[in-house]
Amino acid sequence: MTEHVTITPSILYFGTPVVLLSTENADGTTNLAPMSSAWALGETVVLGLGSEGHSARNLGQRPELVINLPGPRLWPQVEALAPLTGRDPVPAAKRDVFRFEPDKFGAAGLHPEPAELVRPSRVAQCPIQLEATAIQVRPAAHGSFTIIEARVLRVHCAPELVVPGTQHVDPRRWSPLIYNFRHYFGLGPELGHTFRSQTRPSAQLAQ
Repeated sequence: MTEHVTITPSILYFGTPVVLLSTENADGTTNLAPMSSAWALGETVVLGLGSEGHSARNLGQRPELVINLPGPRLWPQVEALAPLTGRDPVPAAKRDVFRFEPDKFGAAGLHPEPAELVRPSRVAQCPIQLEATAIQVRPAAHGSFTIIEARVLRVHCAPELVVPGTQHVDPRRWSPLIYNFRHYFGLGPELGHTFRSQTRPSAQLAQ
C-alpha cells in the first residue's frame, strides 16, 4: 500500500476541462475568456469565476453566455487568451500579469459565429458549444470567486463527433482539452465505460 504525504498545493486543478466562455459586454460585443472550473449536472452547468474578472461582471448584468469546449489542438489559442482581460481599466490585483484586450477573438486567432438563442458569439473552432443563460450568480463562501449556475438552452456539436442516428456525443471521438495543475493535456485511450453508458460498443464490436 502506498504511503501518502500531506501537502498544501497552491491550486487544486486536478484535471478539469477547459472552457472558452463567451459573455456580452456593455456595448454588445462578445468577451471571450478561458476558464477551468466547470461541471455539469443534467442541463445545468456550474461555473466558477474570479470575482474581479470581466466575465463575472458581465454575467452579473447580462445573463446570456456560450460555453465553448475546445479540443486539445486549441491549447495555444487558449493560452494566448490567458493573460488578457476585457476589463478596462485592468483591476489593480491583475495589472502586473494581465493586459486589456477588447478583441479577444482576433488576439487568439479564433473566429466568432452567431449564436441562435443568446447574444454572445460562439467560437467556430470549438467542436462543442453550449448556449446558456445564467439562472443564478452569487459570491462563493470566501468571496474571491463568483459561482454561476447556467441552464443550457441549445447544444451545437461538430457532426463527426455525433454517434450516427442518435443525439449522443461519441466519447471515442471527442477529446476535451484538460487543465491539469496548470498544464494542458488531452485524453488517453479509453479504459472502459460505466454501466449507465448509452454509447457502449455493440456486442459485435466488443468481441
